[in-house]
Amino acid sequence: MSLITSEALLLDVLDLHDRDRIVTFLTREHGKKKGVAKGARAKHSRFSGQLQPLSKVQVTWFEKEGRELVRISSVETVRPAHRLQEDLDGILLGSYLTDHLLEIAQENEPSDLFFRLLDSTLDALLAGVDRDLAARYFEVWILRLAGVFPSTQECPVCGRPFAGWATLPAQGETLLCLDCGQGGLIVRPETLELLRRIGRLSLPKAAEEPATPEALRQLEEVSARVRRHFLQRELRSYEVIQKTKAALD
Repeated sequence: MSLITSEALLLDVLDLHDRDRIVTFLTREHGKKKGVAKGARAKHSRFSGQLQPLSKVQVTWFEKEGRELVRISSVETVRPAHRLQEDLDGILLGSYLTDHLLEIAQENEPSDLFFRLLDSTLDALLAGVDRDLAARYFEVWILRLAGVFPSTQECPVCGRPFAGWATLPAQGETLLCLDCGQGGLIVRPETLELLRRIGRLSLPKAAEEPATPEALRQLEEVSARVRRHFLQRELRSYEVIQKTKAALD
């Protein structure tokens, strides 16, 4: 049995039996981990107030070879995330961000790039960056890190640079020029430019130039189509967001 301490981002916390909780967290060196926090639901637990999803923490756990769940020894908050979850939109956005990592990040594999993406996105959100742009930035970059987001520079079929417009085929993850693409979603120039800006700038820098609502909505649709094709299903959190928006309209 080994004792490990690492900085982590809490992704999910679920109740287990009457006294315990199962915690899923993301680390740079060890990837995604899942463990039991014994007695976390007790009134005077040492974990009290430390297991808030999206918090950045210092976590120590015992790990035994062959065991699926580690045993969490201690958790100390480094950066709380409660300000992000003070309203419904923030709660839904937080769930959406973590849902990506729960699906895409691998257990026990180094996840430095995924960690840095979520960490920097949370930093920007807590500093007040526009939530809509932050969501679009995050979903584009996590798909890029997963190796599936299409190039925004040139058509992979004919090799010509995109002349303002592009198309995303109905069944595919690659942007094509209008000559090579058959049907699908026509991607407007302002959406391509937003994609390029996201690709070369940090989130705070990208937020310095407001994006149009039309570009944000189309980028959301592009990312959702690529994600569904990659995962072969939609994220549950995204479906909840869409139903909630429809109910409030």
